[in-house]
Amino acid sequence: MNKPLLCFCAGILAALSSAQAGPDAGKELPSHAQLSEKLKAVVTGGGSAGFGLNMWATIVNRDGEVVAIAFSGNDRGDQWPGSRVISAQKANTANAFSLPGLALSTANLYTAVQPGGTLFGLQHSNPVDTGAAYKGPSENYGKANDPLVGNKVGGVNVFGGGLALYNSAGKLVGAIGLSGDTSCTDHIIAWKLRHALNLDNVPAGVSPTGDDNIVHDPASGWNHPTCDAGAEAIADALPVTHPVGPNP
Repeated sequence: MNKPLLCFCAGILAALSSAQAGPDAGKELPSHAQLSEKLKAVVTGGGSAGFGLNMWATIVNRDGEVVAIAFSGNDRGDQWPGSRVISAQKANTANAFSLPGLALSTANLYTAVQPGGTLFGLQHSNPVDTGAAYKGPSENYGKANDPLVGNKVGGVNVFGGGLALYNSAGKLVGAIGLSGDTSCTDHIIAWKLRHALNLDNVPAGVSPTGDDNIVHDPASGWNHPTCDAGAEAIADALPVTHPVGPNP
């Protein structure tokens, strides 16, 4: 094959590969560097209740493929090691059960999946792909080359900390998952981080404020247990302190 034809074929293959990628192909989502920077700023900024621990954060695209994983500490051991996969599960859950017109956070699903709930058993669907979750050298966990990047981790996690991501135009582009502290603080930090990334143009939700905030009213059917009074107050105020919608 001559060189011009070879180059032409290579270009066609590259175009096909791009066309077959996910609906956003990561282009509308933060890079590892951006995620890491914003995560560290939110965690060190305090005011999120809980124990003040370091956190893991995972972003998936609309196809559920992991785009980036980061941690807020100096090393992967500065956060609970088990929270790496949990953060990915939360991201997968928020993405899997949110729609262009309705956002459901992982916290919103907690009560519905309990025995007798309307979604009982949901947490046992879409199991984690352990081959993807734990493959590769541990030294790369939380880095730009984390082995989970580009893979679908699966899993359904209904603790607070998972939120769908909507860009400034209101397009649903994936989700983010946080883990490493109490589940209520995980939700608070996820909300603040999503806001910092300008991916919180939420169209509607089941919370009293019409978004996907954590709900504490047992009568709603979408409530999540209260971790502590401080976290509840901070979370209830999030739509005011960190309002959804595109940042200026």
